[in-house]
Amino acid sequence: MAGNAGKDACFAVWTTAWGPMGAVAGARGLRRVVLPHYQLRDLVQMLAWEHGQARQEAGPFETFIRLSREYFGGAGPVDFSPIECDLPGEESFSGMTYRACRGIPYGRTVSYLALARSIGRAEAARAVATAMSKNPMPLVVPCHRVIHADGRAGGFSAAGGEALKQRMLDLEKRASAR
Repeated sequence: MAGNAGKDACFAVWTTAWGPMGAVAGARGLRRVVLPHYQLRDLVQMLAWEHGQARQEAGPFETFIRLSREYFGGAGPVDFSPIECDLPGEESFSGMTYRACRGIPYGRTVSYLALARSIGRAEAARAVATAMSKNPMPLVVPCHRVIHADGRAGGFSAAGGEALKQRMLDLEKRASAR
């Protein structure tokens, strides 16, 4: 995976109430988000290795840093829509799925089937689940808000797994109830 970011890429690592998180961006916007799980130094080393040509620079991430700190601080509804993302093409399945997922409001959940229906692919609930499992930008593309039709949280491929997903859902539920 080393060296998969171009020379225009940069990354940043910062602390939140839940621990350090990081992100990588390029000329077209955010490319990768790492949710709180790692130690700060380990996260810096991991992103530097994964994105070998990227430079460490917090400036391009100022808005995202502020919003993520508000989110993990439990400040209530936080809107990540101002964050530009380098998403797959609009006609690709994952691109359609990620764009639809970005529209799920804070504190709400939708099923994999409902998300599949929203992109006109009712038969593709499993493919939606697969796309969510490969989402490189959790939180900004809020895949944690996509759950099983029976209300179970379902999988979460970010470090921290299903426990982190449930914790994020619980945070949003509490903040929305205020």
